[in-house]
Amino acid sequence: MVKFRELRRTYGFDEVAISPGVITVNPEMTDTSFTVGEISINIPIMGSAMDAVASPSFAGAMHQQGALSVMNLEGVHSRYDNPQEAIDEIAQTPKAEVTSVMQKIYSSPLREDLIEKRIKEIKATGSVCAVSVTPAATKKLSPLAVEAGADILVVQSTVTTARHSSNSVQGLQFPELLKMVDVPILVGNCVGYEVAMEIMETGVHGVLVGVGPGAACTTREVTGVGIPQVTATMDCAQARDDYQNKTGRYVPIITDGGIRTGGELCKAIASGADAVMIGTPLAQSTEAPGKGVNWGMASPHPALPRGTRVDVGTKGSLEQLFYGPSSVSDGTQNLIGALKACMGMVGALNIQEMHEAEVIVAPSIKTEGKHYQLGLS
Repeated sequence: MVKFRELRRTYGFDEVAISPGVITVNPEMTDTSFTVGEISINIPIMGSAMDAVASPSFAGAMHQQGALSVMNLEGVHSRYDNPQEAIDEIAQTPKAEVTSVMQKIYSSPLREDLIEKRIKEIKATGSVCAVSVTPAATKKLSPLAVEAGADILVVQSTVTTARHSSNSVQGLQFPELLKMVDVPILVGNCVGYEVAMEIMETGVHGVLVGVGPGAACTTREVTGVGIPQVTATMDCAQARDDYQNKTGRYVPIITDGGIRTGGELCKAIASGADAVMIGTPLAQSTEAPGKGVNWGMASPHPALPRGTRVDVGTKGSLEQLFYGPSSVSDGTQNLIGALKACMGMVGALNIQEMHEAEVIVAPSIKTEGKHYQLGLS
């Protein structure tokens, strides 16, 4: 008998909607904070560990708005005394040449003295210091970072699992890492229930969700791998809830990538995310080091780049992005105002109550009645 494989239906932000609640609350009554370990962040937004949106000064600006910036310890800030020169070169290079220029810039060696210097610069702004490393560099760089004052460690790669085969004598083991450094550890990225559950069982403090949805990421085009963010978030959030029921320990889920508007932020939270990680919206801020361009940290891979520089322009300040006043009507500014309004409509007083909102399949949600907006009439 011939057996046929059946495709599972999955959903992205454009295919779903949030159903209004049976009660409503005033938006100003809602609490949008979330917690990593014992560290509380005022709004559920983390900045991607991209050099165009992560610098010591940018971390301070994010902190002033109640958000959390994450700086990549393997980026230009840990390679150059004047990283802004490298960022400007990438931003100004013709598009046809930018990949080779990035490969050259990121081939400069990492410097431990600069890692310590950048972390101290972030701490000097009064910000919580969150830094990102790849699994391959975690054992070497993590103790240096924590000793220098890092408050949160993010171990991040395109796809992360708790079980990984390699040719190394001893690969990265998260329980071992937890003994090495006494700070909250976030791990990503993953997109499935089983992987999320196994990562949580290692004892880490948070899981990042998303493979390939970012505006500057080409992983899906290059490798064909990825799951749309609504389904990915729901699956990982179900693992979080089951893990909490089993152990009593709550591990926050952070949806990473593909979020540009207030509606997408709200859908991510309603799908089960405790926070989101964004990059390109931050790159459009006046405070961003990239000055209107953005690129992913897999973009300069020496053999298989999985990203590109995108020209996103400068649209406004971080304050406008998070709190308004909005100068546009497309939902790309005042993200927290949109989240609070949505929470009010579904009757959620905090992020965890927002997880109880009903998310429905709605393929016409962006087109129904929008003929004039779409230029069809």
